[in-house]
Amino acid sequence: MALLQNIVVGTATKLLALTSQRTMATSKLPLPEVQNVLLVSSAKGGVGKSTVAVNIALALKNQLQTEPIGLLDVDIYGPSIPRMMGLEGLQPEIDSKKRILPLVSYGVKCMSMGLLIDQKSAVVWRGLMVMSAVQQLLRQVSWGPLHTLVVDTPPGTGDVQLSLCQNIPIQGVLIVTTPQAVAVADTRRGIEMLNKLKVPIHGIVENMTGYVCPACGHHSPLFSYQETGTGRNHSTSTSGGQHLSEDTGLPVLERIPIDPLLIQTSDSGKPLVIAHPQCEVAQIYQRLAKKVIDLQIKREEENAAKKSR
Repeated sequence: MALLQNIVVGTATKLLALTSQRTMATSKLPLPEVQNVLLVSSAKGGVGKSTVAVNIALALKNQLQTEPIGLLDVDIYGPSIPRMMGLEGLQPEIDSKKRILPLVSYGVKCMSMGLLIDQKSAVVWRGLMVMSAVQQLLRQVSWGPLHTLVVDTPPGTGDVQLSLCQNIPIQGVLIVTTPQAVAVADTRRGIEMLNKLKVPIHGIVENMTGYVCPACGHHSPLFSYQETGTGRNHSTSTSGGQHLSEDTGLPVLERIPIDPLLIQTSDSGKPLVIAHPQCEVAQIYQRLAKKVIDLQIKREEENAAKKSR
């Protein structure tokens, strides 16, 4: 454990020499042997990014079968992947080159700050230390060959997001929102940041679109989209995700309802896609995974066409 902590946080001397973000890497260096980096992102907290990240990673593994998939949790302050993937209490090993070996759960290679530090301890980091920790999670983990590395990001548009977007090539982003206007407003700001950084966005995933009754399967909407008009509030029949799509031109890839099984499986460490693969929400994640794979193939073909010109 002491060796792990030294590897992760023992960079004080280097950090003191870094006086600004400009001294960080200025070019995007690909992660060795990683074909695709898929960010799961939202500037709004509490929209279910980690749930989406976990289940899309497992759905990608299901769709691609023999292709290796990785899952990286860069939520430095509130890592939840260890619990959701049934890895709580486990510690990764270090290889002969002092690289961290990811833990494997349900066939997916996993790494999280929550596996490297005491989860009961508060992480009081900022600025360059956060950015350095993100770089270590990316560069000092021995991922090996990966078809896709799914990255679960924290909410906001801060140091973690900037460090990711400025230092590694990202092949696509899934934007997660809920139907509420307050979530859409914050999510829109996150999209603006990604556009400024020229990071490609696959589309929008509208989470928590309604409640699925476990008895009859009926869908009941939980949130209504409330827009603030001139001098009064008014509701619209379309969802927040649809409004966000119309404003940004991004497609709504899937709408995911709340299923009580989601909560149970997240807490138990056996995600929904694994525990209940035939349920409606699990099938939605499988559809989403297929769409992501198609988008990855399309982007590869477009890049190949550009190079051949």
